[in-house]
Amino acid sequence: MSDIKISCRNMWKVFGANPHAFMNRHNGAPTDEDFKAEGYIGAVRDVSFDVHEGEILMIMGLSGSGKSTVIRCLTRLNDPTSGTMTYEGRDLLAANEEELIDLRRHNMGMVFQNFGLLPHRNVLENVAFPLEMQGMENSKRIARAKEMVDLVGLGGRETYFPGELSGGQQQRVGIARSLAVEPDIWFLDEPFSALDPLIRAEMQDEFIRLQKLLNKTIVFITHDFEEATKLADRIGIMKDGKMVQMDTAEQLVLNPADDYVAKFAKNAPHERIISVGAVMKPAKGKLATSTVPKSAKIGDVAAQVLDSDLPCAVVDDAGKKVGMISRKMISEVLFGERA
Repeated sequence: MSDIKISCRNMWKVFGANPHAFMNRHNGAPTDEDFKAEGYIGAVRDVSFDVHEGEILMIMGLSGSGKSTVIRCLTRLNDPTSGTMTYEGRDLLAANEEELIDLRRHNMGMVFQNFGLLPHRNVLENVAFPLEMQGMENSKRIARAKEMVDLVGLGGRETYFPGELSGGQQQRVGIARSLAVEPDIWFLDEPFSALDPLIRAEMQDEFIRLQKLLNKTIVFITHDFEEATKLADRIGIMKDGKMVQMDTAEQLVLNPADDYVAKFAKNAPHERIISVGAVMKPAKGKLATSTVPKSAKIGDVAAQVLDSDLPCAVVDDAGKKVGMISRKMISEVLFGERA
């Protein structure tokens, strides 16, 4: 993932009477004390990151952390107070209204928590709506909409209206609609948070299936660390408008930047996150005849290692021995005995 799709640097979003004057008074870097003293709100504070082509980047945090404001700035639904943003090297902040409309219609797909379906239009008409806004000829947009309805597993329900669908089905319509324009980058703001746990898990699995088929570049907002670890290539954790840490789920669990990140990671499914290679040690002494892959997750090899009287050798993709893993190492990951 070397190609950068979206890049933002030193992004600030300040709410108050005159945000630009406030930023200028404090040389573009106000402190917590400055915000309190003047009654301004720093929704996003000096945030920088890149989104790579084909990557699923999850941004998470508690309510009020600034995660949804970041995605609204990236799509310019809200303009940042200061900072820079580029899309494929193009200055997003320099785009005029006409250019922004074109970007949103042809390059950006968006899915939000409240579905946003048109109640007087059926499933097919809802999915075809953004293509109608593009001016696509009717037969072509209906054919494209039908293709997307089938893709998300709603074939046969084309004539249903939103009120006749379950929450999960409505969300599938929202996903199909956002994909109809064949977006280069897909923005999802807590799309599954309103669903009950079983449907939410089903939609997460559906999301994984779609990503394997489509390989989209995705920025996904959530407050659920387990959801993030299930779906993400990288995870950014925000607090009070600041990006505290952005890394893989494994690194967030093994090397949290601070106690705030550690609390998020504490109850995460470590067995599905941590790889053998992250905890193995140099091979020494007598080893079991059985081997485990370096790239495997701990949960996939736990039974094998725990059943073995001797540590198991760890091998790389070429079958070369690169370390060992023991019952104690597995126990540290599974039962929280890690120092």
